[in-house]
Amino acid sequence: MLKYCIPVIPSADLHKSLRFWVEGLGLIVDQEMWHEDKLVGCMVHNETLYFWLNQRAGAPIPEAYEGIRLYWTPTDIEATRERIKVMGYTVSEIELRDYGQTEFFVTDDDGYSHCFGVPTQT
Repeated sequence: MLKYCIPVIPSADLHKSLRFWVEGLGLIVDQEMWHEDKLVGCMVHNETLYFWLNQRAGAPIPEAYEGIRLYWTPTDIEATRERIKVMGYTVSEIELRDYGQTEFFVTDDDGYSHCFGVPTQT
């Protein structure tokens, strides 16, 4: 019945957000929407993942706002963590969880939490 679900991710500053989504996560940008000379929306994707980023209306995200959380499964968790860390983001240590996952966390410029996890190798 359904073929895809494309999450819509509100952004306070699309150009700043794109740095994380494109340089950090390796996604590409297309289907840009502009209002006058300002980018107000775009698709970011790879072969299997699609997200629509759009300009957030209103004030920046409040301090205690949790909003969306995304769980990513990278092909190389250590390389992904290092790539994002080198970009200047604060990343947690990689931890082996008792529920069988190896994970780290990062918060993007819009305040959204991203967890990167893979099955723990025994």
